[in-house]
Parts: sequence; C-alpha cells; structure tokens
Amino acid sequence: MWRHGDVLIATVVAVPEEGKRRSTPVLVHGELTGHSHRLEDPHTAELWDCGGVLFVRVTAEAARIVHPEHLPITLPRGTYRVWQQREYSPKAIRRVVD
Repeated sequence: MWRHGDVLIATVVAVPEEGKRRSTPVLVHGELTGHSHRLEDPHTAELWDCGGVLFVRVTAEAARIVHPEHLPITLPRGTYRVWQQREYSPKAIRRVVD
C-alpha cells in the first residue's frame, strides 16, 4: 500500500471489465490548493473509472505519482485501486481536503 497525502493506493488483481478508461493523468483534483495527484508521465500508466472507483494500470516498468506538496511515489508495473481518504464529523462524512 502507498499513501500520497489524502490518497491511498493498493494493489489489486485487475481492473473490472466494465471500467472506462480516463483520458486525463489526474488521479485526484486538489480542492483547496488546486494541486492534483497525477501521473508524472501519462504514457507510463492508464487510469480507469468503474462506477466512481478509480484504478491505475501501470503499463511501463514504473509510474510516478506526483503532487507539489508531497514526495513522489513510484508504483511498479501492476494494477492498483485508488481511494481518497474520508473523515467523519458529526455533520457529515466528507473527503479529506489536501
């Protein structure tokens, strides 16, 4: 497992067959700062959306995930699921804002 700020990435077996490929290299958009967690080189991996769940398939030897406020992380070739961390407050369960 990898954590990149408010983003959690874990290895999975495969992208579900009903997944739709995304055309953007952005995993998660920053809500306060405008900074995004994204693929440094979009040619190293594919992003897939399956009913609101994000998957990353690294097609090169490795892919780097970057964000201006965090150190880059390197994912080896493989398939991963991506979660954006959520937090609880008495008023609502909401996404953690990075």
